[in-house]
Amino acid sequence: MANNSKNRYFQLIEDIFFNRYKKGDVRVEFIREDIEDAAVQLNIKLPKNLGDIIYSFKFRTALPEKIKKTADDGKEWVIKNIGRAQYAFEQLTNSRILPDDMLMATKIPDATPGIVERYALEDEQSLLAKLRYNRLLDIFTGVTCYSLQNHLRTTVPGVGQVETDEIYVGVDKLGRQYVFPVQAKGGKDEIGIVQIEQDILLCSHKYPSLICRAIAAQFLGSNRIVIFEFTVQDGEIRKKTERHYHLVLQSEITSEELAAYNQLVD
Repeated sequence: MANNSKNRYFQLIEDIFFNRYKKGDVRVEFIREDIEDAAVQLNIKLPKNLGDIIYSFKFRTALPEKIKKTADDGKEWVIKNIGRAQYAFEQLTNSRILPDDMLMATKIPDATPGIVERYALEDEQSLLAKLRYNRLLDIFTGVTCYSLQNHLRTTVPGVGQVETDEIYVGVDKLGRQYVFPVQAKGGKDEIGIVQIEQDILLCSHKYPSLICRAIAAQFLGSNRIVIFEFTVQDGEIRKKTERHYHLVLQSEITSEELAAYNQLVD
C-alpha cells in the first residue's frame, strides 16, 4: 500500500473504530456507509474501490497501533464480514497464519509447463497454477483432487459475500468425498484466520454433504510453497497440518534425499 493510501486508510479506520468503541468491547460493528461518513468528516478523498480499505486491513496491513492497544491481553482485533456490506471488529486469540521456519521442505519434481513457468509471477494466480499442475493438493491430503471452480464468489448467511480463490473436490480410497476451499497468497499478502473461518462456513452452506478440509497456500519463494490445513477446535480455527514443498528438476533430487524420504513416517 502506498504511503498516501496507508495514511488515508489509517485515518478512516481509526475514525470508524473510535466513534463506536467503548472500553471493554470485544466486538464493534459498522457498515460500508460509515466509511463514506468518515471520509466526509475527515475531508478525505475515498478510493474508487471502498472494499480495498477493508481488504487491506484484513490481509495486507496491520491495524493502527491506537486500535491494537485497546485489545485485551493475548488478543488481537480483526475485521470480519457479518452480512452484506456489514462488518465487525472482533477480538481473536490468533489472527495471522505464519509459516514455521523450522520445518523441512520436501523436494517435488516440478511439472509446471515451461510456458507457464516463463510468464508466471509470484502472485496468487501463479501459486494456484503450480498447485494444480504439480498435484500438490493430492500429495498434501492423500486424496485424489479435482479443481471445481476458481474464485468462487457467493453469499453466506450471517457473513455476506465470501470469495474463495479455488474450490477442489476429491475422493479417497474408501469412497469418501471432500470439498477443499483453497486460499492462496503470493507477494506480501498474509493468510488470515477470518478467511479460513469464512471458507468453512461457505462449505457448510454450499456443500453440506461433503467433508470440508480448509486449505491455505503461500509462496516462500518462487518455487517454495507452504500448504496448511485447518480444523475447528473448541470453537476456534486451529492449524492441523503444515508442509513445505520445493519444486525442483528431477535431477536435483539426490539418492540420499530419496532414501531419507523413504524412512519418513506420516
